[in-house]
Amino acid sequence: MQTLPKERRYETLSYLPPLTDQQIVKQVQYLLDQGFIPAVEFEKDPKPTDHHWTLWKLPLFNAYSAQEVLNEVRECKGQYSDSYIRVIGFDNLRQCQTVSFIVHKPNATRF
Repeated sequence: MQTLPKERRYETLSYLPPLTDQQIVKQVQYLLDQGFIPAVEFEKDPKPTDHHWTLWKLPLFNAYSAQEVLNEVRECKGQYSDSYIRVIGFDNLRQCQTVSFIVHKPNATRF
């Protein structure tokens, strides 16, 4: 068994190898299928214990497809390519964030 290289870990999925583009699409689609409201956040140098990132635009209340969310990720990456970018999902019934995962790390090729 091999250990992962030492690096900061941020979200549950960050302990796995980086998600492929197809896996990110599936995660976003799951988020939408559960009725969660997606949003995109970014942060230049987040700390693993820091749960407050900067919101990219408003949450995507009217998003019905993973492609709509990924388009926002691409726009965010275009403007903040030197930042970590994550997708989060809000549960409007529980009034809390229920899903979050990183979709872009600086100096990595992704969206």
